[in-house]
Amino acid sequence: MLSLKNISKYYQAGGNKNYILNNVSIDIEAGEFVSIMGPSGSGKSTLLNIIGMLDEPSEGYYYFDSQAVHLLKEKQRSALYKENIGFVFQAYHLIDELTVFENIETPLIYQNVKSSERKALVADTLDRFQMVGKKDLFPAQLSGGQQQLVGIARALISKPKLILADEPTGNLNSKQGDEIMQLFSKLNREDKVTIVQVTHSEKNAEYGSRIIHLLDGKIDHTANA
Repeated sequence: MLSLKNISKYYQAGGNKNYILNNVSIDIEAGEFVSIMGPSGSGKSTLLNIIGMLDEPSEGYYYFDSQAVHLLKEKQRSALYKENIGFVFQAYHLIDELTVFENIETPLIYQNVKSSERKALVADTLDRFQMVGKKDLFPAQLSGGQQQLVGIARALISKPKLILADEPTGNLNSKQGDEIMQLFSKLNREDKVTIVQVTHSEKNAEYGSRIIHLLDGKIDHTANA
């Protein structure tokens, strides 16, 4: 599904290159559930943002569904991302002024899905996530776990091929966290959604079918052995 070849990300400081990612190569197959682990500053979130096309590498090659992402213009990259990728963030990133219904609907508006179809898709999603009774509430009226559920519903509404999750349980208590991870596992197993998550949690990482360890911007092959 996607292939990263010799990806580096660095910033120039004086005459030196400060590497955030250094020569990282990863292949991820459709239907995989991959966990990326590593200490703070190891480059996990940068790697996720490059996979999600929110950031560009300084060097290297990125292929998504056989398209050369590194050669695409920003507009083309943005279209590819919106069509294929759903993001779930630690901080939820819900829009405070919008109801649960409207938050979930947002990606469909960007994709120019017509109103009647949008409403039907959101209704189905609310039903699936057992949130019909919460559809007119605003994010501030929800618990952290409920907000993250809305975030996941929003990420899934446009049926992406790939879900990217950045510390998806970071702001939740352990029970809420377990529920979210079980939901990801079910989505991967039953809906065949490919999932890549960044996590500090060994327990959460174990939900993945494979764990990639990063250290100082490189893949730590000793930990991955």
